[in-house]
Amino acid sequence: MRRYRSILASILALVMVCLVSCGSPQAAKPPAYSPTQLEIVKQYEGNVLKLRDRMDELEQFIVNRDWVNVGTFIHGPLGDLRRDLGYVSRNLSGKAQKTASQTAQDLFVHFETIDAAADAGNYSLAVQNYAEAIKDFDAFLSLIPQG
Repeated sequence: MRRYRSILASILALVMVCLVSCGSPQAAKPPAYSPTQLEIVKQYEGNVLKLRDRMDELEQFIVNRDWVNVGTFIHGPLGDLRRDLGYVSRNLSGKAQKTASQTAQDLFVHFETIDAAADAGNYSLAVQNYAEAIKDFDAFLSLIPQG
């Protein structure tokens, strides 16, 4: 009987070791962004969102072929957008930072093309680049971390 107790104790010890080694909690991922980075991103995100909401004004200027106001809008209200997008993209992590920088660069290429189209009075080029600018703007906003 004593022999069975020692065998049973050994089996129970082995079962406990297996349960403990297989049932450990998963390691929590460290946050991808520091609180300072999130604070900077949130600070400039508000400005970026306001300008995204105002993109409808640019569309109306293009539709109305109001080329003077197209150029004025790009150089006026959208003038600080490059700075704000730069601050946001520099505070993103790794791959998101590279993607955000490239997307912002593409966005400004579209703005420059719209401005050139306004100078030339080229409606179709302005409309096409406006649509691409909206896509790039939304792609940039999708890269901003939530919370």
